[in-house]
Amino acid sequence: MPLCATCGQDNTEGARFCSACGRPLEAAAPPREVRKVVTVLFSDVTGSTNLGERLDPESLRRVMARYFEEMKAALESHGGTVEKFIGDAVMAVFGIPVLHEDDALRAVRAALEMRERLDRMNEDLERDRGLRILTRTGINTGEVVAGDPASSQTLVTGDPVNVAARLEQAAQPGEILIGEGTHRLLRDAVDAEQIAPLSLKGKGEPVTAFRLHQVRPGAEAVRRRIDSPMVGRDRQLSLLNQTFEAATMDRACHLFTVIGSPGVGKSRLVQEFVAAISERATVLRGRCLPYGEGITYWPVAEMVKQAAVVTDDDAPDAAAAKVATLLPGEEGGLVA
Repeated sequence: MPLCATCGQDNTEGARFCSACGRPLEAAAPPREVRKVVTVLFSDVTGSTNLGERLDPESLRRVMARYFEEMKAALESHGGTVEKFIGDAVMAVFGIPVLHEDDALRAVRAALEMRERLDRMNEDLERDRGLRILTRTGINTGEVVAGDPASSQTLVTGDPVNVAARLEQAAQPGEILIGEGTHRLLRDAVDAEQIAPLSLKGKGEPVTAFRLHQVRPGAEAVRRRIDSPMVGRDRQLSLLNQTFEAATMDRACHLFTVIGSPGVGKSRLVQEFVAAISERATVLRGRCLPYGEGITYWPVAEMVKQAAVVTDDDAPDAAAAKVATLLPGEEGGLVA
């Protein structure tokens, strides 16, 4: 039945005008589809049949409800869209509705956080019920056809989706397998071990896969290889050098902001400037994270840790003592 776009009234077939408001009835526009490069994650509970045998239906429902809540929170905290739950499996997409340059990295971080959350949940289950939940996960990146994000259509289809599902099925309990497309993007950001090529259902040739171990500390989604000579930035480089000389002579802080479109050469310009002054100044680097909680002062914290040579293995008291050495005289005692 034709639906009026103005008032929402249902109308009889063949009607040209709305029977309620009199407005002309327009033909519904066909759904718009788009091609996108996204990262797809599948994760499934292994041994769920045995789990159902050991728990009564109400207890099983509570356990699985908590499991899905934890997994959904981990996925969404990294910007993933949970497309659907299938039995005791979950499918999520990174890059729908909003595309990010680090979607692949977000997906593997989410998978690792899912495993960490499950470990904490298993501690409670072992204590209270004497059982554990094990999962296996598959991740793959590639071009898919997606529904129109403007109309909240998140369904994605394509070979990368099928491969992600097959990787999940091929993984051992507790394993995270990533496809070749994902590994190609993250080879400088993760520690992953290539496994024997997999013969997956529906694929004519064996599929290359990698067992994910960890994301390297401080890893960036895109490692920029900027080793070619810089061309055509003499004026901007001169401005940076002049500002540095002014800061040195005035013994005062100067803020210099480099703004430009993606790919225009901001990082290359800064690298050239830093290389020129590295013997005359201590250079500290801080990054603004694209998402997360408690990241407002992250760049400042990174620079302080570099200056004080604080490592992630340092205990809080040891880290505070190192930071205190940066402050003059009695001010060091203010560090807690």
